[in-house]
Amino acid sequence: MPRSTPSSTPTRSDPLVRTSRRAWLGVLAVGLATFSVVTTEMLPVGLLVPITGDLGVSVGEGGLMLFVPAILAALFAPLVVVAAKRADRRWLLCGLLALLTGANLASALAPSMAWFLAARVLVGVCIGGIWAIAGGLASRIVPPQAVGTATAIIFGGVAVASVLGVPLGAFIGDLAGWRSAFGAMAVLCAAVLLLIGVVLSPLPAARGLSARQLAGQFSNPAVRLGLLVTLFLVAGHFMAYTFVRPLLQSQAGFGQEWIGPLLFAYGAAGVAGNFVAGPAAARHPGGVLLAIAVALLLTLALLAGLGHLRIAGGVLLVAWGLAYGGVSVSLQAWMMRAAPDAVEAATALFVAMFNLGIAAGSLLGVPSVDALGLRANLSLAAACMLLPAGALWWWQQRAREDGPAFR
Repeated sequence: MPRSTPSSTPTRSDPLVRTSRRAWLGVLAVGLATFSVVTTEMLPVGLLVPITGDLGVSVGEGGLMLFVPAILAALFAPLVVVAAKRADRRWLLCGLLALLTGANLASALAPSMAWFLAARVLVGVCIGGIWAIAGGLASRIVPPQAVGTATAIIFGGVAVASVLGVPLGAFIGDLAGWRSAFGAMAVLCAAVLLLIGVVLSPLPAARGLSARQLAGQFSNPAVRLGLLVTLFLVAGHFMAYTFVRPLLQSQAGFGQEWIGPLLFAYGAAGVAGNFVAGPAAARHPGGVLLAIAVALLLTLALLAGLGHLRIAGGVLLVAWGLAYGGVSVSLQAWMMRAAPDAVEAATALFVAMFNLGIAAGSLLGVPSVDALGLRANLSLAAACMLLPAGALWWWQQRAREDGPAFR
């Protein structure tokens, strides 16, 4: 093989090298944006007990802290994409991150649950907008051959939010109070805003998206199935995960000092699940999602029966994180495969349904936990996995018989 000549060897000053480096910094910045918004959304999970105690509401009512932003995110995800038209996506992300910074500050200063929920309304707007915009940016930042990796990094922000965001929030809350955790998130959001403004290139949309074009995605059977699977997987998960802290403390008997490390272990497993599932889902999204649905069904059912045993509860928590860690990247892979010519539209619907699932799960968990208890709530959450598992199995059988576009 002939050696490269000096003139053909890329150097640090090569414009292509600089462009590539800047592109990957842009991908990282967008990944940090998804990390920031998901951490803000999930922060009350690790702080549920101290927040509800300080604001004088029940643990079940604390589920509203997830329900309010999630239901608004479900509404705003498609609205932001349609209203944005051809606006530069970089500046849209910056504006939404500025709003998220203010929402975290308002949460840190909340004197009552009503005030706190008002701040969570702003969080909902940011979740819908940031997720919907970020989900379709990989193909606009990096070359086609790198889109899969870039998408995994952007959606890896969701998994990393579990491994770093929620446990560190719980840790900061234990050290300095739950208000300090939200104050720290405000600082982080402001820093990410500055980073995106500096490293991300202008990203004006080639064409606007109309409401009719968005609604037209419902005529695609693969998109419809992806949305159905998203709703039930996410709702079942959040019926249980919203109350993971009281589950660990009240049912398994772990002390407060164990909550941070346990949530860290859950999140570490989630990151592993994200990067294990990502490449596999790029090839076979249906098969990967079927495996995830079955794993979540078994894990939640076993937690309902064995979660009162400390060792079993800890092991099953890690298994839960591993299974759920692949959900967002696998569902995004499904939607991108289902609508390759309308990725931003399909992503907006996916984000809307994802957050509708969070809203449904956290809302259904309120009466379930208060009336039936934590163990019964786990059993109901496990039952939610039956429909997506069955629907995906049906799709797999149809794939073998009719040979559709993907499995």
